[in-house]
Amino acid sequence: MDDELTILSAAMTEAGREVLRLAAAGFETYTKPDHSPVTSADLAVNHILHARLSAAFPEDGWLSEETADNAARLHKQRVWIVDPIDGTRSFVRGLPEFCLSVALVENGRPVVAAIFNPATGEFFSAIRGRGIRAERIVESGQPPFASSERPLALVNPWELRVGRFADLEPHVRCRPIGSIAYALALVAAGQADAVITLDGGNEWDVAAGVLLVEESGGRATTAAGHPVTFNRTDPRLPGTLAIGSGLSTSTRAHVIQHSAAGASIRSTPL
Repeated sequence: MDDELTILSAAMTEAGREVLRLAAAGFETYTKPDHSPVTSADLAVNHILHARLSAAFPEDGWLSEETADNAARLHKQRVWIVDPIDGTRSFVRGLPEFCLSVALVENGRPVVAAIFNPATGEFFSAIRGRGIRAERIVESGQPPFASSERPLALVNPWELRVGRFADLEPHVRCRPIGSIAYALALVAAGQADAVITLDGGNEWDVAAGVLLVEESGGRATTAAGHPVTFNRTDPRLPGTLAIGSGLSTSTRAHVIQHSAAGASIRSTPL
């Protein structure tokens, strides 16, 4: 898998440079049918990644947030799962909480992953069974992600505003973040302790982050605690829970219990 990660890393670095260029020069913003934003930067990243990866691995399948889905991927042993920019709202607002997120999935499990935040220069990558690598490949002037003495859980901003984590906040500090992929990478790198979203999400949001967390010694599941498999017919997910390897046993129990209880209230069949 070394060749796959090498080619992926080069493609993501190229795409990240284009994101920063567009952020400085200007970009177009559109509204998708689900009312979420998409920008010309998202589309440019998608084009670069698809061109580079499909040229290198023409037999692999493709699932991306910004490409019309093709059922042919379901018959592929290997599929690239891509979120060109996770955290588009943050990107539009000029906040450094967005990233490019790509995983190569083989037989339903991510085996290669990379997450790149071009605003901070942070690049996180992993090959299954070989651990995680976290590095700052570009000097951006952005400080490292701030942590604290209290365990830190990164959560969906809307869910935090409506009080879904009120019972959990005595045990951890809940901080909103605009990109779940970036949040998962931060947990894998030891800069945060947990990620919780109680419902919603798609495979492309978490495929790379799941491998990063697992390779760091942590645990990544659905909000209800079930294993996540990828390249399914329906890419929607019922929430996400990730727990870093350094979280204490007692706090880990509180996080798991809260997530499972919240997921059971909002459960939807896959």
